[in-house]
Amino acid sequence: MNEAIKRYEAMGIDVEAALQTLKNIPISIHCWQGDDVIGFDGAGSLSGGIQTTGNYPGRARNFEELKADITAAFALMPGKKRLNLHASYAVLGEDAGKVDRDAYSYKHFVPWVEFAKTIGLDGIDFNPTFFAHPNMKDGLTLSSPHESVRSFWVEHGKRCMEIAAELGKAFGKPCLVNIWIPDGLKDVPADRLTPRLRLKKSLDEILENYDKEWVIPAVESKVFGIGLESYTVGSNEFYQNYAAQKGICCLLDNGHYHPLEYVSDKIPALLAFYDKVALHVTRGVRWDSDHVVLFEDELKEIAKEIVRNNATEKVLIGLDYFDASINRIFAWVTGQRSMQKALLFALLLPHETMRKLQDEGDFTALMDLQERTKTMPFTCIWEEYLRREGLTDEYLPAIRTYETRVLSKRI
Repeated sequence: MNEAIKRYEAMGIDVEAALQTLKNIPISIHCWQGDDVIGFDGAGSLSGGIQTTGNYPGRARNFEELKADITAAFALMPGKKRLNLHASYAVLGEDAGKVDRDAYSYKHFVPWVEFAKTIGLDGIDFNPTFFAHPNMKDGLTLSSPHESVRSFWVEHGKRCMEIAAELGKAFGKPCLVNIWIPDGLKDVPADRLTPRLRLKKSLDEILENYDKEWVIPAVESKVFGIGLESYTVGSNEFYQNYAAQKGICCLLDNGHYHPLEYVSDKIPALLAFYDKVALHVTRGVRWDSDHVVLFEDELKEIAKEIVRNNATEKVLIGLDYFDASINRIFAWVTGQRSMQKALLFALLLPHETMRKLQDEGDFTALMDLQERTKTMPFTCIWEEYLRREGLTDEYLPAIRTYETRVLSKRI
């Protein structure tokens, strides 16, 4: 460890400062990995151009099971953590079957607040759930030509903004509310503009009176979904212009773009204009396939852009993937640790030196330095970070034990 620190110090890196910074960067971890995005409000299956593949045993089936799995997973994750909830995870209790999404209130999420505080989380982020519901008509929600459908989803959005404000107050920190809708068409549209005008109207209504102190609204684009291949109402161009006009946040999901578009390049582009940028970090294979996040090149590039632009407080990091082909606890932990690894890797780079070489046009020396940093003793620093967090790099045995003791009994 000491030798590793000396090598980094020779490059001008303060390892201790990097470790302190890393432990205080919050990562918002998605609840929906634990139950394959099913939720608690009776959907039973997904719709809206998304799906989960695999049937690994042990899926959480209710609030108590999901809490237990989150507790087990989060205990194996280093660093500061937030919980990211979808509205479909409302704990309805006696209101089950009586209250629909357009009437959800904060009381349906108080159990989540109590739980999050019990396990020491930094806060809760929130998402309206505009999918897996009978009131999606022809695959449309906020852009629907049917006023009864559109107004239902607008009301759902308004209720979610109110809930988010209370979630922010409960933790004393703003709640990120991310709006993603599945709206689109399977085949060639006859009208691309009018649905977008209806979406704009709906968003204007949802955002009319939200609590700006406690709520950070974000809008999330997508290229296409299953059964929605030809046209997506909430496109990247639409949402970036809308966010700029309204002074709200763009959320970048790195599975929601064409395969040769990179979110790592989009982050600094948006930072030139926006105070905050939100992320849903995933791993798309061929398309928006939501594979478990791994310590790979694009993840490293995303982390570099966050760190070298001094944007650890400007870029709001959340995870978004759901794999039902492997142990779900393992999927959660692996993705979160991969994000932390990438951030640490970025924190241990000599960014100012590399920036200076680029500005001076010394691209030979820049490439040399970039290549040498790839073989620095990063693993030693990562293991020291885990040690300080009371963890080790080997976490599968603990997950296997939990699988035997808990997951295998869910039949």
